[in-house]
Amino acid sequence: MTDTVRTHVTGGVATVTLNRPAKKNALTTTMYAALADALQAAELDADVRAVVLRGDETVFCAGNDVADFLDHPQAGPEAPAYRFLRAIARFPKPVVAAVCGPAVGIGATMLLHCDLVYAGESATLLFPFVDLGLVPEAGSSLLLPELVGRHRAAEALLLGDPIPAAAALDAGLVNQVLPDAEVLDLAHAQAARLAAKPVASVIETKRLMRAGDQDAVLARIEAEGAVFARLLDGPEARSALTSFLRRDRSGPAAGPTAGAASAGRPGPR
Repeated sequence: MTDTVRTHVTGGVATVTLNRPAKKNALTTTMYAALADALQAAELDADVRAVVLRGDETVFCAGNDVADFLDHPQAGPEAPAYRFLRAIARFPKPVVAAVCGPAVGIGATMLLHCDLVYAGESATLLFPFVDLGLVPEAGSSLLLPELVGRHRAAEALLLGDPIPAAAALDAGLVNQVLPDAEVLDLAHAQAARLAAKPVASVIETKRLMRAGDQDAVLARIEAEGAVFARLLDGPEARSALTSFLRRDRSGPAAGPTAGAASAGRPGPR
């Protein structure tokens, strides 16, 4: 396990922490591998009955680390990014997310696979794939329209409009919005409630809720990945990613949402 992804187990709850706040928790190849390993370990550990997925109180996840992504393209089914996406899409136990600050690209799409999402007042979800010359990933082109409806999904995925915490609550993307300092405590409390329930009943209920959807989600992840890889080689995506990388290296961005976008591009492939 890398220090940029930390896992702590107590009381039947595994807390998986994105721990790279200086880089706005932008994901690297190593972090994807660590996240996949953490979920696999939590699935196999009978003492773990629920997972809390968290970032920092100032930022959940700014997407991919652009420099690392360009140096290590995520291609093929065994690439760390694919391993993580499959792991979270298939994960049988409840996952509770604690989200404060920006959740950009993969930082936003991974939340679609969580069972409960608690957001701080500072939380903002952003899906900037089209602006980067790419397409959505993590099955989000299927899951987001299912959750919020096609028109709202179009605002998020085609226009790339940011979704503040209150709007995310109204759209059904999060369960509750509360002060940032209270988010993690509530997420842990809810995970502890789940861990105290009959484990077989919890797992089977989650399986039944997702029955019929999982195969479609996994298939959509693969379909998105194929298009993503093709567009990534195109001039529009390369230009956009290079521009973001240049901006990130030139100095800090002006605000939290801009900072998240400049620190990391969305989604793996």
